[in-house]
Amino acid sequence: MAITISGTNGIVGAGFTVDASGVSVTAGVGTFTSYQGSAASLTSIPAANLTGTLPAISGANLTGITAGITQADQWRINTNFTSANTSPHISSNWERNDTSFSVIGSGMSESSGIFTFPETGIYQVDWSAMGSTSSTQVRYVVAEILYTTNNFTSSSNIAFGNGSISNDATANAQSSASTIFDVTNTSTHKVKFTVTAESALTWECNSTANSTYATFIRLGDT
Repeated sequence: MAITISGTNGIVGAGFTVDASGVSVTAGVGTFTSYQGSAASLTSIPAANLTGTLPAISGANLTGITAGITQADQWRINTNFTSANTSPHISSNWERNDTSFSVIGSGMSESSGIFTFPETGIYQVDWSAMGSTSSTQVRYVVAEILYTTNNFTSSSNIAFGNGSISNDATANAQSSASTIFDVTNTSTHKVKFTVTAESALTWECNSTANSTYATFIRLGDT
């Protein structure tokens, strides 16, 4: 039998109240076979009890969640070149890797061998160069990363790797350098790459595989 509530007192029992404002359970457990209306005030719902199709949830106010890797790019030199014992930065014959590769994000920009980052952040920068010679000992084969924070008004060495080549009929060395670079301003913070060897050396390059190349991965926010 249905009960009609009128007046202001409603129905009051041991641990519960039913009146015009709603149902209040102050002791024990209120059990309902169904619920209708707004759930805006419901709290502390166990995750295991959330079933069915959930609506889209905005992450605008969520904190402590990162987007993962938003930028990843790779560039290589596509044409062999020879350098003496000193060398300026490599300014030509750069190409983005196009062998089973897909850039993440908008990628790096390159102009005359100077690389500009697409957005601020903490980046891992890797540089690897392969040099070769015949019947000549080369005591040092250096791959070097130069960086700037003033758009190359000045620059400094941020990382380098050193290899060597034995006195053999045909031999080569793969020298690598790696750094983590804090890019706080994309207009001023840039990198470029150079190679140096004890004597004239052929640097092995390729347009279909990486042999002398650079990798850029954005690890997170600055």
